[in-house]
Amino acid sequence: MRIDAHQHYWSIERTDYGWLTPDKGVLYRNYSPEALKPLLTRYDFDATIAVQAAPSVEETFYLLRLGEAEPTLGGVVGWLDLTDPRMERDFVKMREHPLFVGIRPMIQDLPDGWILQDAVVENIRMLSDADFPIDLQARPRHLPDLIRLAERVPKLRAVVDHMAKPEIDRGAWLPWSERVAELAGHEGIYAKISGFSAEPGREWRLTEARPYVRHVLEAFGPERVMFGSDWPVCLESSTYDAVLQATIDFVPDDWTEADRDMLFGKNAGKFYRLTLNPVK
Repeated sequence: MRIDAHQHYWSIERTDYGWLTPDKGVLYRNYSPEALKPLLTRYDFDATIAVQAAPSVEETFYLLRLGEAEPTLGGVVGWLDLTDPRMERDFVKMREHPLFVGIRPMIQDLPDGWILQDAVVENIRMLSDADFPIDLQARPRHLPDLIRLAERVPKLRAVVDHMAKPEIDRGAWLPWSERVAELAGHEGIYAKISGFSAEPGREWRLTEARPYVRHVLEAFGPERVMFGSDWPVCLESSTYDAVLQATIDFVPDDWTEADRDMLFGKNAGKFYRLTLNPVK
């Protein structure tokens, strides 16, 4: 199975995308499964993981409804309020839906230390006890918090989105690289090779991301990495085709075909516990 482990769908008619405003250019339009399917077919992807883009339960249900009608949508990483002492009730109810495969708090927009609050850690520990995964959307400044979280919740099963968004435009290597390697020392933590095209206001060529991507691939190894296009966000400065090809090019030469299969699908299937039938 080939799986794109990180992409988004949204409708600008919704009101819970506070960040999605007309000044977002190419992103300020509807993005539906119909728009992505030709790319999935072109590159032989069987399924995708649709990841939340709004901090609301309503958007999660919107994505789940899309998945009910779209066979290429293999799972939804949704949102629940991790600060809510009653979150377990909502989690149990949402988990009844077979496409609900993960939770993502939007950490990159939150203050340092947010994820280490007692209420948040207790809810994450509850998810860990249920062997349910969490996506960690972070920036380099959040990596010390993620390391402490992994220490406090030893059974944590989590994936770091977008390699924690290293500041490639500044050539910032330290301390990002050291902290990524330290986080990789926790066996339940995975990394998504995603989001490495430039954000607005930050410019770099995809080739400049090579050492950053290679570092993450080598730190986590072939069994704990997964490819994600970050479509349509990648369209701000690149294309689906270019991001995929760059990922293929950045894979270490000594990785076997079996290693590459893990990166491009098997790891995502295992991590999110997907049960899929190939769609052709």
